[in-house]
Amino acid sequence: AFWALDYPFMKRYSKAFLDRNPHLKGKDLEITRQACEKFQGIPVTVVNFLEGTRFTVDKHRNQQSPYRHLLKPKAGGVAFVLAALGDNLDALLDVTILYPEGTPPGFWDLLCGRVSRVVIDVQTRDLDAALWRSDYQEDPVFRAEIQQWVSELWAQKDARLVEMAGADNCAVAQTGEASNE
Repeated sequence: AFWALDYPFMKRYSKAFLDRNPHLKGKDLEITRQACEKFQGIPVTVVNFLEGTRFTVDKHRNQQSPYRHLLKPKAGGVAFVLAALGDNLDALLDVTILYPEGTPPGFWDLLCGRVSRVVIDVQTRDLDAALWRSDYQEDPVFRAEIQQWVSELWAQKDARLVEMAGADNCAVAQTGEASNE
C-alpha cells in the first residue's frame, strides 16, 4: 500500500557497510528531504518505524536494549522529518501494537485471516516546536535532547505493552511501532 501511494522508503545501512560504500552515506536523508519537499502543504501521514527493523530475540539481545519488549529506537529519522515538516504537522500518533497470540504474524497470515486478535493502542502526542528548532546532524546538544525525548517515549511504550498484556491476560508480543501524522 505504501509503495502504491508513492511513499518513500529509507534504506538504513550499517556503519561497516557505509565505510565500504561511502557514496551511499546520507542517501536515506536525501530521500526523506525530497519526500518532505514533495509533501509540503498537502495533507499527508508520515509513518516512521523508529526501531528500523522487526523485533527478534537475537536482535534484542545483540543490541542490549534497555527495554523489555522493544528494540532501541533510532531518533535521526523522526528528527529529520520534524525539522522538514514541523510547522505543518498537527500531532504525533504513537501507535503500539500487541499480538496477544505471541509472535507477530506475517503479512500473508493477516491477509488470510489467520490472526484472531490484534490489540492497537493509539496515543496522540503534542509536538512542541522545540522538537524542530535545530539541526540533528550538526547540533550535538539538540541531538541529545531528541534522543532523550525518544527514549522517554519508548520507555512509556514499553510500559504500555506490559499494561496492555496484563489487561488482555496474555504474553507481551515483541513489537512496537510509532507513526507521525
